[in-house]
Amino acid sequence: MKKSDPEHTDLSAQIAKAIRDAIVRGDLIVDERLPSEAELAEQFEVSRPTVREALKRLAAQSLIRTQRGATGGAFVNRLTFEDAYGQQITTSTLLLSMNAVSFATACEARYALERACAPLSSERREADHLATMRAEIHRQSQPGLSDEAFCASDVAFHRALVDAADNPVLSYQLAGAVEAMQPLMNMITFTARSREEILRLHTAIADAVEAQDAGACDRALSELERYTIELARNVLAARAAS
Repeated sequence: MKKSDPEHTDLSAQIAKAIRDAIVRGDLIVDERLPSEAELAEQFEVSRPTVREALKRLAAQSLIRTQRGATGGAFVNRLTFEDAYGQQITTSTLLLSMNAVSFATACEARYALERACAPLSSERREADHLATMRAEIHRQSQPGLSDEAFCASDVAFHRALVDAADNPVLSYQLAGAVEAMQPLMNMITFTARSREEILRLHTAIADAVEAQDAGACDRALSELERYTIELARNVLAARAAS
């Protein structure tokens, strides 16, 4: 690990980056114990509170874990894709909200990514994925379902489609697309969309995945994309005219 840059104003962030880089390079391996706070403070020539803050940053990223006791200390954590989902969703949501990404841009990205999953999902889907998709379709058909619950079910349906690809890297990358972009799109279109039409398209997607027909799945997703874009265009036009 390299010493922190003395010109850097945030020493704790610099130390956290140095340790994170050492983990990425493999200099520090999973379950390896980090040097003590005193040793790190001496190595980086900073105070122990600064080191402590750096370790908190790493723990917040699930890169390290701390244990108490005689054999305790800070250890390199085994980061899983599931652990990182939340960070991916939060980052994607912030990027979309702070950079004022247009509805069309978000929609284009989301469906392009989902269609990329269609062949794999159709080939690899398992009974649990199909059961989740069918359960969400049934849930969406309930007349008393609130708009909020319908939107949540919508996200769960598409997440099951993505997870059916059985590729953790794709699932991680699409966590932001499905669970950040889709709620953004639902906020704009939920008042105007036809639940019956969404159910029809979701059923077509689930039928295609169950039949292992990637082409039909792609066509249904493309139709859903066109419907979503048309809805948004009409909603935004009506808002502009009012």
